[in-house]
Amino acid sequence: MELRPEAGPGPTLKDLAPLPRAFFAPSAEQVAPELLGHWLVRRTPRGLSGGVIVETEAYLANDPASHGFRRQTRRNRIMYGPPGHAYVYFIYGNHWCFNAVCRPAGVAEAVLVRAVEAGFGLDWMREQRRVAKPQDLSNGPAKLCAALGIEGSLDGVDLCDARSAVVLARHPERTRALRRLGPVVVTTRIGLTQASDWPLRFLLGGSASVSRPAGHGRPAPSRRTQAQPAGEE
Repeated sequence: MELRPEAGPGPTLKDLAPLPRAFFAPSAEQVAPELLGHWLVRRTPRGLSGGVIVETEAYLANDPASHGFRRQTRRNRIMYGPPGHAYVYFIYGNHWCFNAVCRPAGVAEAVLVRAVEAGFGLDWMREQRRVAKPQDLSNGPAKLCAALGIEGSLDGVDLCDARSAVVLARHPERTRALRRLGPVVVTTRIGLTQASDWPLRFLLGGSASVSRPAGHGRPAPSRRTQAQPAGEE
């Protein structure tokens, strides 16, 4: 089985159009679903590699599950802005995770990109991450970082600059991609002990490249129930 992008081979260096900084100025709760269907693009020695974003999670300023919940530290400082930059962190002593920072400087919010449907630069991705099924290349936050070579040196890069090593780019056929891969499904987030009931996971339910099917996060209403900040950093 070969993955087939829904509209051509993906962006070229000439037509790469980063999402503007204003796109990331609102709350991560708003930005997370809006990222679905756009491109995550990685510059590689062989050209551009990446695909359509099919799953995201939002982490908010008053969110006890967020790294930025208590205070600014050396680890999470990028999360405090300005918006439109990459927050890349290490987990479990073995994996990297990629986030897009939201809100004005001083407010710690970000969107975790959980899954990408690999669509272009696949040969390079397969060299970084050897898997039997193409959809397994980037169907999880650590997997997509491994396949695209996203690691700690990219923490803080400007996602709105076409010259950056990682760019979040406008997909000119986004409406078509959403129609093909939809519907957009909202569930609670995965693997959390704090704020585990907040409906802040967004995915394209028709994609085979999501990290887990919609049923692995409880179906949730479209708006989060406010909760008092409490818990661990």
